[in-house]
Order: sequence, then structure tokens, then C-alpha cells
Amino acid sequence: MSLSPRASIWSRAAPGLSLMILAPLLAEVLPGETRFSSIFVLPVEICVWGGGAVFIRYSIRRWRLGWRNMLFLALALAIAEECLIQQTSLAPLVIQLKGQVYARAFGVNYVYLLWALVYESVFVVFAPVYLAELIFQRRRDGLWLGKISRIVLAVVFTLGSFLAWFSWTQIARPKVFHVPAYNPPLPAVAIAVAIIVALIFCALGPFQQSLAKPAAPLKPPPPWLIGAAACVWATLWFVLVLLAFGIAPQFPPAVAMGVGILLAAAILYLLPRWTAHPSWGDGHQFATIFGVILGSMLLSFVGFIGSLPADLYFKIGIDAFAVVLLIALGRRLRQV
Repeated sequence: MSLSPRASIWSRAAPGLSLMILAPLLAEVLPGETRFSSIFVLPVEICVWGGGAVFIRYSIRRWRLGWRNMLFLALALAIAEECLIQQTSLAPLVIQLKGQVYARAFGVNYVYLLWALVYESVFVVFAPVYLAELIFQRRRDGLWLGKISRIVLAVVFTLGSFLAWFSWTQIARPKVFHVPAYNPPLPAVAIAVAIIVALIFCALGPFQQSLAKPAAPLKPPPPWLIGAAACVWATLWFVLVLLAFGIAPQFPPAVAMGVGILLAAAILYLLPRWTAHPSWGDGHQFATIFGVILGSMLLSFVGFIGSLPADLYFKIGIDAFAVVLLIALGRRLRQV
């Protein structure tokens, strides 16, 4: 749907701005990664996560690409965050629930890295993009970015990435968590950059149309069942990060990796095939998004045991408000 030339700049920008807010909201705020006591970091998260999600969506819609292309770009963004910007998968974790280092080898927190790559792909890119397109149904085929807005967003993303790096590596780690400063070794940085470039090249380069081919269709279950399965999947994925933080140091890391890979493989095998089937509709899409958001919100309350009351009350309030808005969106979609 094209907008009238008289449409206000805010009307034109609404979908993109909404996606910029949804990305950190789904990935950081609703699960409680960003709490009320640290809500001041939200603008930086909007710049990095939101800017990255908008750029990825623009690329996919601009060149009419598919889910594999989006996945490759989402993984590139996640690797940039984990290895270059905040370096949380390379630096020793600041959270060690039992005071023991868990699943770290060759300078990599490998269980945490697996969790982060999938989590950030799902909750920073896929879920926010498809939720925004449900909210703005009539503009879901639009690019949501013009030439000037792309330049502005590139500057915002770059500035946000620098602020995220500086605030975490130079301030939070040494002054808040009281752990030694960490500088990733040059080979690790070089490998991360090479992987990011390779992923972007595969997604947008000469192989883009090969990746864009749809998966073989598979008839999807009813929406309620998909939503329930998505909720269970998101809950299990949160358990993986608890293991990465060392909640059960005796649990074999190889088993954690194996279970994580199986969970990731399940959605990679099923969801693309379900979405390629003619019977897949907005109801299925909404149920999937609602399910993963609900699962990520519910079990993450475990992390608020003994937390500041303001943080707990904020999470209860923001999560409840999000559920109300999602239910309202679901009702609106049923009436369309």
C-alpha cells in the first residue's frame, strides 16, 4: 500500500520506528534482560537491535528474499553483538550462578554463544519483524526506509554500537560487575569479522536467489497448537542460558549443546515448511509470535528471585501490558 504524498513524516516512519522499539522490547525488556533499574540503556538497544532489525527487513523486502537470507543476516548481527560490540560470548561471563566457569573453551563461552545466536535471531529479528508486519498489515510489503532514513539509521546504528561497546566493556564490566577488563584477541576478532562478511555475502551476494527458494511445504497444525509449542520452545531455550550461567555446573556441557542444537534444528526444519504451505495464515503467524513471547516472559521470572522490588513490579506490569496488547491484536486479526 502506498501512502499519500500528504501523509505526515510520522505516518511514514511509524512502521520502521515501531520495529526499532519492538526489537529490544521483545529481546531485552519483556524477558527482563533490561530491568527498570537499567532502563537507561534502552535508547542504545533501540539503536543497535532496532536499527539492525530494520536494515535486515529492508534488505529482505527490497530484493524479495527469503527466510534463509534473513537468518544469515540475523546471525551476522548476533555475531557482531557477541564478538565485536559487547563481546559477551568471548569475554568470561559476569554472571556465574554457582561461582564456577561453565562451558568455556578456546576463549569462547560456547553454550552461551549457541543460546545467543538463536535467541537474538528469533527475538531481535524474526519475531519483531513479523509482529510489526501484523500490526501494519496494509504496509507489510513496503520497504519502510527511504534514502535519507537509511543514511540516518546507519549513523544511529554505528553510534549505538560504539556506545554499547563502551558502556559495557569500559564501564559496566570493571565498575559495576568488578571484573577485569577484557580485550578479545586479534585472531578472534578477525574470525568474527570474516564470518560476518561471509554471512552477508551469502545473504545478499550472488547466492541470494538460491537461498531465497521456499522450503518444501508441510501442512501446519492449528494455530493454538503452534502457539503452545512455541511457548514450550521459548521456555526450554531460556533453560539453556541458565545452564550457560552455571546454574548446574555438574550438567555436561556436551549434552547442553546437543539439546540446544536439536531445539534450533526443530524450528529450522518445521517453521519454514509450515509457512510455505498455502494454509498458513496470519493466525498461525500471530500464534507463533505470541507463544515465543509468552514463553520468554514466564520462565524469566526465575531471574527476579531476590531482585529489587521496583524491577519485579516493572516486569509484572510491562509483561501484563504486553499480553493485553497482543490479545487486542489477535482479536483485530480475527476480524479482518
